[in-house]
Amino acid sequence: MLDNTDKIILQALQRNSRVSNADLARAAELSPSATLTRVRRLEEQGYIDQYATKLNRQKMNYDLLCFVSVGLQRHEAVQVAEFDAAIQEIPEVLECYHLTGDDDYLLKVVAKNTADLEHFLIHVLTPIRGVARIRTSVVLSEIKVSSALPIV
Repeated sequence: MLDNTDKIILQALQRNSRVSNADLARAAELSPSATLTRVRRLEEQGYIDQYATKLNRQKMNYDLLCFVSVGLQRHEAVQVAEFDAAIQEIPEVLECYHLTGDDDYLLKVVAKNTADLEHFLIHVLTPIRGVARIRTSVVLSEIKVSSALPIV
């Protein structure tokens, strides 16, 4: 169970995972050693999955961000497992979700330009066994982007 101090630590780490232990200790009103002990406990208990660096997509020349809906021909376990495994190997796919409803999967994909997107759709995604349909939406602007969970 999380107490208020744990929540303060988690909120601070979500804002900036590179915050110094001294600054984290000040925010939590703890000693640096007590803060480090709490952070390690939160990691061990699985509250903290990982620390990551988010690169600037445009600086890395990925000008397009797209959402691609995929429908499979069949929903057999083997076909689903094959699709899941194939997607794991495609670096342009940043996120992949298995869905209920009209579409089977929703992919968050980056591409350098429209030619790169076309190559991805025709030569990378379509040949995956079992893919029946693909619908692509190109993001015009990002209104809110966050990976921070609400901590209450």
